[in-house]
This record gives sequence, C-alpha cells and structure tokens, in this order.
Amino acid sequence: MKRFVPLLGAVLMLAVSSTASADTFRVVHPHASGPGPVTFTTSVSAASLDQAQKGPMSFPALRTIWQAAGSTYGIPWEVLAAINKVETDFGRNLGPSSAGAVGWMQFMPSTWARWGVDANGDGVADPDNPTDAIFSAARYLAGCGGQLDITRAIYCYNHATWYVNEVLGLAAAYSQGGGMGLFSVDGLQSRISSVRSQMAASNKQLDTARAHVRKLARTERRFLRAAGKASLLSDQLEANKRAVQLDVRLHAAQGRVARLRGLVDSAANKLSSLQSQANTAPFATGVGLFSAPVASGSYVFPVGGGPQNVSVGTTHHDYPAADIDAPEGSPVYALADASVVRAWPDPSGNCGIGATITTSDGQEWTYCHLSYLSPAVHAGARLAAGASMGLVGQTGDATGPHLHLQLDPTSAYPQDEAWFRGFAGLAFRWQDGPPARGIDGSSSQPLFAVLSQPSVATFPSGSSSVASFSSDVVYFTH
Repeated sequence: MKRFVPLLGAVLMLAVSSTASADTFRVVHPHASGPGPVTFTTSVSAASLDQAQKGPMSFPALRTIWQAAGSTYGIPWEVLAAINKVETDFGRNLGPSSAGAVGWMQFMPSTWARWGVDANGDGVADPDNPTDAIFSAARYLAGCGGQLDITRAIYCYNHATWYVNEVLGLAAAYSQGGGMGLFSVDGLQSRISSVRSQMAASNKQLDTARAHVRKLARTERRFLRAAGKASLLSDQLEANKRAVQLDVRLHAAQGRVARLRGLVDSAANKLSSLQSQANTAPFATGVGLFSAPVASGSYVFPVGGGPQNVSVGTTHHDYPAADIDAPEGSPVYALADASVVRAWPDPSGNCGIGATITTSDGQEWTYCHLSYLSPAVHAGARLAAGASMGLVGQTGDATGPHLHLQLDPTSAYPQDEAWFRGFAGLAFRWQDGPPARGIDGSSSQPLFAVLSQPSVATFPSGSSSVASFSSDVVYFTH
C-alpha cells in the first residue's frame, strides 16, 4: 500500500534532537498522576518560547517549542511535530472539532483539565496557546509511557491505527531533515484546500443560478406562447409585457451565470497551478500531502483526505452502494484505469453531478453528488488511475457532502471489494467498524509487538537517545 505520490521511506528510528534552545525552561505546575507513572528531572522555563499568538507560526519557532517540550518530557520532538500537523495543521485549524476537542493539539476539555500545563508562565493553562498545548501534549504522551514505547503512547493519544501510522510516518520524515520542506509544502496544501472549497462553493452557486435561468426561460416561453394565442389585443399586450419583463430578468441571471462560471474557471486554473507547484516542490513526495490519492496495485481510493477526514458506512439506506463521507471540496479520483461512459457536469436527478466509468476489468462504476466535475471527464475520455474527476459535494438528493459510489448493476456493495476494504485505515475509516459481511478492514500486520529483549540501535552522532525497534513498534530510551 502506498500513496499515489510515493512516500518517503518510513525509517522509524527517530532521533530526539539535542539542539534545543540554550535557554533554560521550567514547567510551572507540578505533574499530576496520569495514565502511567511519570518522572522528570529537567528544569524548564518556557516563557521565552511564547509567541503571544494563537495563529500559525513559522517552522523554526515551532521547532524550538517541540524540542523544548520533547527534552522536558522525554518525547521525540518529531512526534510532537507530527501530532501538531495531524491535529491542527500547525495551528492553521484550531477547531473545535466535531467531537469537541480544542486548541493547538486538540485536547478534549476533560483531558486538558487533567493534563494541561501553564508552560509559558503567564498564569493560564491555555489550549489555544502553542507553548502550553505542545508541552501538555508531551506531558500526556509521557504519562502514556512514551519514554519507553512511543507507538503505544501515540495510540493512547488517539485510539486509531491510521493515526499511529500517520504520525510515525510524518515523524520519520521530520527526523530525516524534511521538516522545513514539508512545512512549505503543507502551506501549499492549505492553499489548495482553500481553493477547492472556493470551487465547491462557487459551483454550487453556479448550479443554483443555472436553475434560475432555466426557470425564467421556461416562464418567458410560456408568456410568449400565450401572447401568440391571445384573441384579445389587451391579453396579447399583457402577455408580451410579462415576457419582456422576464427577458430583462433572464439577461441579468445569465450575466450572473457567466460571472460565476468565470470564478469557477479561474479557481480551476489556480488549483491546477498550485497542484503543479506542490508536485514539484522539495519533499513533495513525502508524507504530509494528505489529499494525495492513496494507491494499492492497480486501484486508487476515489476520495482524498485520509482517514482523519474520510469515512465510509458499511451499508446504504436503500440498495448496495458506498457513501464516502468527506468535507465538501475534497478531491475525487478515478479508482482505476478507466474510460468514461457518460458524464453530466450539471446536476441531474437524484445523482446530481456525476459520471459513469468502466474500468479495465469490465466493471462499471457511477459517481454521484459531486460539487464540480473536471472538464477532462467526458464521454469517451480515458482516465488513468488517480486522475482527477472533480470535487466532493452534495448535489442531487444528498444529505451532507459525500461521494456516492455504486457498481452498475447495483448487485453488490463496493465495500465488499477486496481493493476497497484494503484501504481501511489508510485512506478512510469505517464509521461503525468493518462490515458484518465478513470483511476485515484491519491491517494485515499487528500494530504492536512486545519485544522481550529489544536490540539497541545507536542514533546518528550528536543524538542523546537510542532506540530499539521492530517493524511494528518503536521504543525510545533516554
């Protein structure tokens, strides 16, 4: 299993850097008991780290905080950086989340009440303050045993296999010196996500405006027919008057359609440019491009965003199909090499905007409810696996943004396909556990492996830590 844009090799031998700021740091509050025994000997005073801001910070400024918090609590700073990325995109999206998590490192209020610390010494333990939040996350990970088993500690932070894999993969990239490059690419990805959202919103307005034009045109034609059939001059004049008034409104509505069409086209061009920049930027092939399509063999999961954003129900409300929930504007991809049978860029019936494709194995797939259909998707077009098909939306008969994916004829659930369930935990998460139809969506490898006598590998010169590791678990000792 791999991302369609190849991943950096996840060499999970993470060095805890010894290059933290020369300043001394002191944790203001004493450590309460937590998930496990926690002992610390480092004296820290983090006031000098505080940037007195709650918005995004530069990578060097954040790295100073990650390293200080990591050295204080015995947690690899790269892991703190990775969690910071996954949880809030380095402070770009502070939430609160749908579950109620808050702040820079997304703590539930009850967890923050127990583990939050006033690391910057301003008298308030504030989850929206980067210094307080990152030190508190390090403290919580240490309480979960992160000094000895960082993998289990990450699982303690968020009980999800995909989350552990995502964090460890990112942390490995940061440990190999890719932090600044990935941080820059992350900025591009944020702009790409913003443009996708703008496209989805503009196209939704465009669809509404087009429907209004069609309604006005139908009404105008009705009055023109009435004028032609009227036997009385007064009736004919009245019908013609109404038709002229409608024609004025129709021209105004058509002008709005043209303006919105221009906005969508402009956003599409901007998106294409940003994607080209992201694909050619340093470290573009690394972890962190969360919307990049995930591929396995000849298949690609059809919605980008990763399991933190994409979820799938195990059943469908009336016939076999997969409703793939994702934020509006999430990218939609061709699931395999395919040819387009038909496509409809304007909403049509219950399906809304969508297309039907036939893959090389002869299966026919229909995509529904898109907010935007790529111009490259038209009848007769050939699509490579992972080619852009458009953006997730909620056009047609849809409740909330999602991609409706079905096999034609609808005699089987897409979720029962081996390739589909193989993406569980990597490209999406099950909403209610693997389907009860015998599907096991879990990884084929165990998440944890207990090492009774771990071997020890030395970190690169200058590191203050050593680690022992297997293919499934990483231990850190300090």
